Amino acid sequence: MCKFLYYLPEEDFVCIETHPYVKVWLQFGDKRIEKRKTAIFKCTLNPVFNDTFSFNVPWEKIRECSLDVMVMDFDNIGRNELIGRILLAGKNGSGASETKHWQDMITKPRQTIVQWHRLKPE
Repeated sequence: MCKFLYYLPEEDFVCIETHPYVKVWLQFGDKRIEKRKTAIFKCTLNPVFNDTFSFNVPWEKIRECSLDVMVMDFDNIGRNELIGRILLAGKNGSGASETKHWQDMITKPRQTIVQWHRLKPE
């Protein structure tokens, strides 16, 4: 579950035409299974994504899956651009804090685990 997602741009990132949204993929290994997205926030650098996402995963497969959380910039003409991402996973998360967050979620099922993460460029 992802709730109260915030995107705080770096100080040197200035663009009035940013239309951010969040895309979350449930993955098993390297295979993408299911996707959820927030609404697109038009022309803002400080969106607050107050969305909750749920995925149904059998308990016996929970250790094999991961969540790829991406902040995207919507583009009407070309491809949407990746602003940054994190990977919440038990083994190969995008960093130590993401791996710890995943482990906390696994050890405390049905409990909301809140943690801030800094987006990583691709």
